[in-house]
Amino acid sequence: MKITAIRFAKLKVPLVTPFKTALREVSFIEDLVVLIDTDKGQVGYGAAASTPIITGDTHQGMISIIKYFLAPKLIGLEIENLNHICHVIQSTVVANSSAKAALELAVYDLWGKLYQAPLYKLLGGGSSTLRTDITISVDGIDKMLADCDTAVKQGFDVLKVKIGNDLQQDIERVKAIYSGFSKYAKIRLDVNQGWNAKQAVFALQKLESENIELELVEQPVKSDDFKGLKYITERVNTPIMADESAFSPKQVIQLLEQNAVDIINIKVMKTGGLSRAIAIADITAQYQAQCMIGCMLEGSIAVAGAAHLASAKAQQITKIDLDGPALGQFDPVQGGVEFKGPSITLSSAPGLGITQIDGLQHIDNGVWPA
Repeated sequence: MKITAIRFAKLKVPLVTPFKTALREVSFIEDLVVLIDTDKGQVGYGAAASTPIITGDTHQGMISIIKYFLAPKLIGLEIENLNHICHVIQSTVVANSSAKAALELAVYDLWGKLYQAPLYKLLGGGSSTLRTDITISVDGIDKMLADCDTAVKQGFDVLKVKIGNDLQQDIERVKAIYSGFSKYAKIRLDVNQGWNAKQAVFALQKLESENIELELVEQPVKSDDFKGLKYITERVNTPIMADESAFSPKQVIQLLEQNAVDIINIKVMKTGGLSRAIAIADITAQYQAQCMIGCMLEGSIAVAGAAHLASAKAQQITKIDLDGPALGQFDPVQGGVEFKGPSITLSSAPGLGITQIDGLQHIDNGVWPA
């Protein structure tokens, strides 16, 4: 099965409620969809969100880097040579992790179709059912409490609470949410780089002194502040997780060698695709460290790939944060992975299992070769 063409489309889904963090506010899931055609008539699906504040990638940038640099090297390659294709994708350009991720997802989808098996089984096998947390956007305390109440009533038993834009208010938010919902759900915090190291230690020690037990705190400081992460980890009991600090296998090794964090958050959009996400999961296993699998704010095409990986690497990936599709008003993707509240169900169909995508807006000038 040879790659014959690469096409692009866009997909837009409104969110149920705006997604607010210390870094950004978003009202839609907006994905660039990458479609890889083959000489056997099979199509592989991949996708990526535009997250310039985190990865530096935009939709137009992804199209350009794929069309002019990556696609020319991929046309004619055999899908069965998966490792070689991933090497070409990873080595042709530096950075551009979201563009690489979208391409790799489509290639892995085709790999599953070539061997007529769902991706998670080819990656090692696992359960076809998973459970995700749900994100509670940073907002006024009353709004956040209302969102927590809605989430718990929908069956979510893990709440990932976004904070980081006001230290004292952050503390009050956490105290209120913990008081109201800790009996129903585990509480995770995501600071999105909103504190410095001393602020993080102050806030977490204060919360711990009031017997508030958080499951973890994600990325409390700037992405390049490895010393800050280590400073915090050494001074609090609450597990600290790296997200924006952990894009590459090399960064993960550095963090774990320094004992700077307790947990690594793997995101396919950060790693540049499934091949390096798998490598990171294997690295953490060697260090006996925990992993979480997360997503940016992608729809169910990209998140499906992460879900298949989570199933196959369940011994390393013990926490799941794949709520992107659940935050949308609807899911335009048919077949594949089903996202229903906290439940994620993997299809037994080959690859990612996608059969149809409604509302796909094709980009006429994006096809390569033209």
